[in-house]
Amino acid sequence: MSIDPIRLSADLAVDPDAAFATFVDRFGDWWPPEYSWSGGSLESIGIEPRVGGFCFERGPYGLRLDWGRVTAWDPPRRLAFSWQMEMDRTPQPNPARASEVEVRFEPVAGGSRVTLVHDAFERHAVRPDAYREALAAPDGWPRILDRYAARVRRTSEAPWEGLTT
Repeated sequence: MSIDPIRLSADLAVDPDAAFATFVDRFGDWWPPEYSWSGGSLESIGIEPRVGGFCFERGPYGLRLDWGRVTAWDPPRRLAFSWQMEMDRTPQPNPARASEVEVRFEPVAGGSRVTLVHDAFERHAVRPDAYREALAAPDGWPRILDRYAARVRRTSEAPWEGLTT
């Protein structure tokens, strides 16, 4: 059974370097905590910047959960990672049972186009078609990427926000 991937893109008024940096370096600033395993107890969430690095979160009492692995790292053009979470947000330790997310950052007139493709849902063990539909719904990837785009806008308007000396 093959399930169609989710494909979304957004044009942003920043260059690909800035778009990539906000996606990775400020991941915790825009990722919705309620979309994590830790929920309201989320302390931090991020992506280790290298092939083989982990997509991770820290929850209550500093507990770390790895929910993906970086499979492609080509700043500022491309990032890909395994999506090792099931629909109920339980971790999937077997990468062969994980879907895949790829994010591309391309230069366009006036900034960059960010394209996200979430594919290979058929690898998930439980209701992969329903999982794909949930992430394609307005409260799934579209909401997540809207938060990301809003963070990119805030960063470009106030690039020093959040920095300390």
